[in-house]
Amino acid sequence: MTGYTPLAIPSAVLRELRDADDAGRPPQPFTAGGDDDVLDSAGSPLRCCLRAVEPGERIALVSYAPLRRWATATGARPGAYDETGPVFVHAADCAGPSAAAGAYPFARPGALRTIRRYDAHGHIVGGACFQIPEDADAGFERAFDEAFAGPDVALVHVRALEYGCFQFEVRRP
Repeated sequence: MTGYTPLAIPSAVLRELRDADDAGRPPQPFTAGGDDDVLDSAGSPLRCCLRAVEPGERIALVSYAPLRRWATATGARPGAYDETGPVFVHAADCAGPSAAAGAYPFARPGALRTIRRYDAHGHIVGGACFQIPEDADAGFERAFDEAFAGPDVALVHVRALEYGCFQFEVRRP
């Protein structure tokens, strides 16, 4: 069981992203593994339910600004730290993350991640490169313990190092 809660994109935000993403574009759904899947998306991370894309699923690649969404809800002003990037989501409503999962998502040992720390204003206050160890959950626990040891850290974004893609968010417990 994990000590921190990995957060998926909230369902209300997903409804908005399925109309127009955070770059203002309508999504263009496609079938994973189908003829229209030019991205070879099967196995990619879904940020709506925090699991991998399965062949045959209808998905969309949308622009998402996680810090902007959090800032709107909290009144923070991230300024230049507001980033928009690509994420895969189901093209229609899904059940969201499985409550029984109990493990950190997208935790392939050896994968490189950044653990990016933000304060209550939405400003970056630190970060670290992180290679997921064999015991991924214990590794993430240590990384989050270290991140939240700073009293000014309000939330953490986990991103893929290779492309910078947002993976999931963890908030101060």
